[in-house]
Amino acid sequence: MTTTRRRLLAAAALAPAATLAAPGARAQQRFESIFMFIPASPGGGWDSTGRAIEQAARAAGLVGSFQFENVGGAGGMVGLPRFVNQRRNQANALMVGGSVMVGAGITNKSPVTIEHVQPVARLTEEAGVIVVPASSEVRDWAALAAKLQANPGSVPVGGGSAGGTDHIALALILKALGRNPREASYVAFAGGGPANAAILGGQVAAGISGYSEFAEQIKAGRIRALATTGERRVPGTDIPTLKELGLDVVATNWRGVFCPPGLSAPQRQALIDLMTAIHATPQWKEILAARAWTDAFLAGDAFAAFLKQNIAATEAVLKDLGLA
Repeated sequence: MTTTRRRLLAAAALAPAATLAAPGARAQQRFESIFMFIPASPGGGWDSTGRAIEQAARAAGLVGSFQFENVGGAGGMVGLPRFVNQRRNQANALMVGGSVMVGAGITNKSPVTIEHVQPVARLTEEAGVIVVPASSEVRDWAALAAKLQANPGSVPVGGGSAGGTDHIALALILKALGRNPREASYVAFAGGGPANAAILGGQVAAGISGYSEFAEQIKAGRIRALATTGERRVPGTDIPTLKELGLDVVATNWRGVFCPPGLSAPQRQALIDLMTAIHATPQWKEILAARAWTDAFLAGDAFAAFLKQNIAATEAVLKDLGLA
């Protein structure tokens, strides 16, 4: 066997596919296949992010095929150890995760946390939206803020998992209003569906979750949106930010991708380059616009630096809540 042939075979076995796309193809194929791990059930935000990555990557010719695995539970803490242990050293494996996983790792005192995987790229962020049922006597943010400031315990607020982004947003709001975050009457739900049902059914006075969770009910007029927790308004809406309304609070639910432990610097860089290429495609830009996702792209070490700060900030808020 010639030296050249040995090198070609070794490259094929150890590195992502780097073959040139056929004439007329849209881009150079970076990976022959990608294993995409979703530490949540199908249909949620992490799952839709993974599927969107597949859609853009395959349409642009950057990846040949995708294999998905979904393992949900405990804000990602059930699936995360599986990814860490089973996909260690696998150079074509990615996991979708986000801010919820940061809080879940702290509140569950998990032995395996988001710090056990390697950051590849932050992709999007989604602002939370504070809503009330359309039938509520609360007509605007000022009215809800007055109730929360007077007696937080009398205003049950529904959202995602305890210690997650929605819970943290409520804690920050109460703190900004001069109240103790531990006074919150927070009701945790497993997802947007149960939270919507509770709001519509009057089981809670208000709700906080990502805009996509409430969008259909808001557009149908069954839920009234009072404010958003983002730095900017949700694209395509006129919902004011808390900052616009005089409260210095910003809390967003970011989502990104990670690779398993054990990868070399070049192997991790290949995945960073792949996500950078996907982010640059017109297909990805179309997905962002269609789903009203805010582009929050950060790659490699810049994402790692952000993650370190986010973990510290999240831990501080969870301590205020008595959850860390």
